[in-house]
Order: sequence, then structure tokens, then C-alpha cells
Amino acid sequence: MKRTISRLIQEKVLFLGQRKYTQAPVTLRQLHFCSALVYRQHGHPHDTVRIEEMALPALGKHSVRLKMLAAPVNPADINMLQGTYPILPMFPAVGGNEGVGEVVEVGSEVTALRPGDWAVPWDAGFGTWRTEAICEAGDLLRVPRNIPLLGAATIGVNPCTAYRMLHDFISLRPGMTVIQNGANSAVGQAVIQIAASLGVKTVNIIRDRPNRHKLENELKLMGADFVITEEELEGLTLDNIIQELPKPVLGLNCVGGRSGGLVLASLCDGGTLVTYGGMAKKTLQVPAKALIFKNITLQGFWLTQWKRNNHEADVRGLQAMVSSVCDLMKSGQLRPPECVQVPFHRYCQALQATVQSQRKKHVLLI
Repeated sequence: MKRTISRLIQEKVLFLGQRKYTQAPVTLRQLHFCSALVYRQHGHPHDTVRIEEMALPALGKHSVRLKMLAAPVNPADINMLQGTYPILPMFPAVGGNEGVGEVVEVGSEVTALRPGDWAVPWDAGFGTWRTEAICEAGDLLRVPRNIPLLGAATIGVNPCTAYRMLHDFISLRPGMTVIQNGANSAVGQAVIQIAASLGVKTVNIIRDRPNRHKLENELKLMGADFVITEEELEGLTLDNIIQELPKPVLGLNCVGGRSGGLVLASLCDGGTLVTYGGMAKKTLQVPAKALIFKNITLQGFWLTQWKRNNHEADVRGLQAMVSSVCDLMKSGQLRPPECVQVPFHRYCQALQATVQSQRKKHVLLI
């Protein structure tokens, strides 16, 4: 502990995700500390993550002191720890890309936020697995306090991914149809609810399972119009299964392999397939006839890149997106995902629950 403090005083540097903050010379008495889940190399979470006391830099005139309230442990967070994610923070790194905090103090020139506000980081690599953070005000987006805490903590990735995919690729009108695989995933559930709010119909593909009918009922309560298994769709065409809906104009693929091919084959002429994940870790099957005779458009989507591109252009676009998703939560049209809440000091339990492939609920550090 003393060695860590001495090193911080000597270097006068604190790393926050991929950002580096420098501060003027300080004495031990002037330092403020937070507890953080830190890793200094890539590997298995249990071998690399440790809880540490970290010094916070002084509050600058454009800075915010944020008390973290809740932060999920997402699969992407685990990929970062393992070193397999497309973007990786500098070491030492604090885990966590998503979460919500309460503004405790602001710098003299900060106007967009004030003490008492809730805020979420807009970019990946923030390092949300900590009790407090000092960051630039521009690193945060404000969220209303009258939405559920669990919703605020998980709003930055999955609901925003669903929102963008339903708004950016096809001009969807009420009555149109969207088809997706991985429908019971966090993004899939958000797609169902946001599409329903737009009057857009959804065909939702899931893997067959013993509790298939229970899951089907849960998704329909969220607003799903049809829920079918991969096996059902492979045995018949979508036209044979669903006759009262127009053919899907937009397909959303987070699985890849055979499942992604089924989504593609179900699209109407001129439809668009958006791939945002590859959970099956298998190559997307794209028959040549779909491109030649049906003129299907293939697109990819990664929310992190979208945020970075649009933050450079106009940060108000990011705030507008988050505000729109929050409005859906306030109106009850989008509900927070089911979460297992884990106290911060029991972080090993949270990491283990996320690493397990059978994980069915979000794991949230409180």
C-alpha cells in the first residue's frame, strides 16, 4: 500500500481506462482514494483482477468527481481482461466499461452537470469497477434520476445498440417486420421492446431448449410477435411459418454461422442484414443467390465505433440517443434487464457468474 502511494506521488499520474490524467505535486495528506478492481496483465479474471486502493487526481476546472453506484460485468469486460477485445486499455487498468454514478463535485467551469446528477460514461474503457472516479465532464452523459438504477447502469451498451440498429439502416415504418436471432439476449430483448414502441413487428429466433415455451411467453410479454426456433426455421421457410406478416426488411444477426444464414435467407428482396456479434464463432453463411437475385445488403455494426465517430462530430447526438432510450424506460416501454446484484467486495462472485456460459441474467456490481 505504501509503495503504491509513493509511486503515485512520484509519477503524479493516474490512469482511468485509456485516459491519462496528470496532476500537480501532492503530499500524502492531500490524496483522496477509491477502491478499484485493477488488472496489470491479460489473463483469466481470477488470476488478474485485484481490489486496490487507488489515488484520485485533484479536481480540475473541467473535471467531475463521480461516485459509482452500479456497474455491470459484461462479456465484453471479460474479453478486455483476457486481451481479446478490439480495444484494450493501458496498464494498470480498471475493469468495467458501463455503469452509472452520482456526480459529487464539479469543476469551476463545468456547466452540463451538477452535484446530484446521475451520469454514465459514453465511451468504452472508462473503468467503472471502482467506488469513485475523477474524469473530464466531456466523458459523461447525464441520465435522469427517475429511471430505475438497474436501467441506468445498463443503458449504455445493449439498449443503445438496439436503438441504433432500428434507426440507422432502414427507415422502419409501423407494420414493417424485423427478424433477429439471439432474441433472448440483452440486445434482442431491447430490440423487441423498442420495435414494439415503433409499431414494428418482430420475428425472433431462439435456440431450442427444455423451457422453450416459458421463454417464448416471456418474449411475447415484452412485445414479440413471433418466436421460433432455429430448427423450425431450418425445416421450413419463413413464408410457411408466418403468413400474416410482410417479409422482413431488416435482419439482425448476433450469432453467425447457420443461424445468421437463416436470418439472411428470410429477408425480402432488397433487405438488409446487420451483423453485430458472432456468438457461434462460425463464419456467416452467405449464399451467392441472396446477393445476386435478392440484392441483400450486408452491414456490420459496433456501438463503440459509432459513439466515437459521432462524439467527434456532435456530442449532442449521443446525449439525444441516451435521452430517447431513457424516455422509453420512463414510459414503461423498455424495462431494465433482470439482474443479479453483487456487492462490490464480492467481485470474484460477479466475475465467475459472467464467465460461466450458462449465465442467464446480467451481473451487476453494487
